[in-house]
Amino acid sequence: MLSITIGIAIGIIVSFQTAVNSRLRSFIGSPYQASFVSFAIGTLFLAVITLLGHQSLWVSGTLLATQPWWIWIGGLLGVIFLTTNILLFPHIGAVQTAIMPILGQVIMGSIIDNFGWFSATKQPLTLIKIIGLLLALAGIIITVALPGILQRRNQLQRLTPTGNPLLWRLLGVFIGALGATQTTINGRLGFVLHSAVHAAFISFLIGTLGLLVIVLIANHGLKEVRRATGPGRPWWLWIGGLLGAIFVLGNAYLAPILGTGQTVVFALLGQITGGLLVDQYGLLGATRKPVVPVQLLGLATLIAGVVMIRLF
Repeated sequence: MLSITIGIAIGIIVSFQTAVNSRLRSFIGSPYQASFVSFAIGTLFLAVITLLGHQSLWVSGTLLATQPWWIWIGGLLGVIFLTTNILLFPHIGAVQTAIMPILGQVIMGSIIDNFGWFSATKQPLTLIKIIGLLLALAGIIITVALPGILQRRNQLQRLTPTGNPLLWRLLGVFIGALGATQTTINGRLGFVLHSAVHAAFISFLIGTLGLLVIVLIANHGLKEVRRATGPGRPWWLWIGGLLGAIFVLGNAYLAPILGTGQTVVFALLGQITGGLLVDQYGLLGATRKPVVPVQLLGLATLIAGVVMIRLF
């Protein structure tokens, strides 16, 4: 029960992080620079926690030589997930940009568990679990997409340019699969390092370095960051990285315990719940969007799917 609570809690936390980082981006302008700031702060936070635990920030040469290459790329997968989401929006619209990666996460998480990829413990799919996954996906789609479709039936057409967006949708599913893979990899890294905190730090450090390269190429520096400083700027603009670090740390801790599939689904349940709270009350500078009954129906469907996945 504790693991389930942690999974839902970190999902709620990452929904708050989304609101914080969106506000930070509104001041800075560049999504890449805002993301870099968030990653850098998260890296510093995890470095402090690692050192307080009397652990080294680095890894031994023996470990580097004996472990598979993929165990170190979790942070890069996180950066790819983040930056590609930014690119998806103008091509498939807000709703599909949210839905397609989630679809990829759930599918890939189930595949990883079923076949034991990336040294994960095998958790074979059963018919009940498949039904639970389908219910969870239906709940997510109802909660995220259906309200907008009911209110503005032409919204997707307006947000999507002419032409076939199939490739962009497939890219959205693919980066969602990368997100689930990152969860598995960070969980394995935590097992190898005997520390979920150290694994989260390594992941964030590599992600920060990857984002630095992107910022230098795309924006030629970090000049716009100063726009987020000064009078009238709320202090909580700078906690997005800390919240993201807690999310990655929680994933690294839970993946070896629950498996990738369940970790992803419980975190998504928390993320949807937290997102509804942010919208309902306009938390952290977000535009207030009152929750409608159909979203509560979607949340109930998602919870039913989660119960089936967990209990059966």
